Amino acid sequence: MTMMKTARIHEFGDASVIRYDTVPRPRPAVGDVLVRVAATSFNPTEAALRGGMLQAFLPVDLPYTLGWDVAGTVAEIGAGVRGFAVGDRVVGRLDGGGAAQYVRAPAAALVAVPDTVPLAHAAALPIAGLTAWQAVFEHGKVAAGQRVLVNGAGGGVGGFVTQLAKHAGAGVIATAAARSAEAVRRQGADQVIDYTAGPLNASLDGPVDLLLNLVPLSPADAAALVPLVRPGGRIVSIATPVEPPAAAGVTAMHMVARNDVTHLEALVGLVEAGTVAIDISESRPLTDLADVHRLSEAGRIRGKVIIVP
Repeated sequence: MTMMKTARIHEFGDASVIRYDTVPRPRPAVGDVLVRVAATSFNPTEAALRGGMLQAFLPVDLPYTLGWDVAGTVAEIGAGVRGFAVGDRVVGRLDGGGAAQYVRAPAAALVAVPDTVPLAHAAALPIAGLTAWQAVFEHGKVAAGQRVLVNGAGGGVGGFVTQLAKHAGAGVIATAAARSAEAVRRQGADQVIDYTAGPLNASLDGPVDLLLNLVPLSPADAAALVPLVRPGGRIVSIATPVEPPAAAGVTAMHMVARNDVTHLEALVGLVEAGTVAIDISESRPLTDLADVHRLSEAGRIRGKVIIVP
């Protein structure tokens, strides 16, 4: 029996519940492929899952292997799979299992990664990239000439949001801490506001057409975003819902990203074309995953961190 290394949780709790187990390597079922993992990437929501906070609407069975994003090469093909061959480079969003040396993945959830894109870096794309794509294009409906405020641009989603909004022709104003400001400028922001320096409205030259909120906020801070948007404008939040009063004339929605391989293919195409850059702030071995969870919960991670088994 061939064995592999994984990062799993057997119970919910703080980062110390993450265990590095050796388990049998899976075999692909009908419609699946076995992927030799080049990397997964860390997403802050996984820390919430690890803590048991998502069980009400995203229940998982224990033990559970972490890792929603995966990039790697096809090692085996299951029955009924068409369009992939052993050795193909692939990336996709899964329901877990990426924090391992191998993962069984539905072929329908994977897209090809061209040779010009570093394979391990592609692991940063699925969740953060799909969230950004859907926030910018589906829900934000960003158009050329608009003024867009990205609240929380220094995170993994924020980097993709900034680049995609700029690609759509918008003028991008981004909030970020000082440690992330230079990276956010490289990603195309026309103005970067240090959100720790004071109220945002003091730094804005008039209201914006669209505000994309990417960070958890108190109810008071969420309400304070509404006056930053012009009447007839909109707010899209991937974190705390924002509920503007009717008198503000602002449309607001809270979104949860979905898996969509057509969007992921489009993102990979933009990366291949050089339009979107994958900003990897750090690469860590699988056995550092618990430390990465701790750093995230302490607010000490910028951009995307990839985990290499």
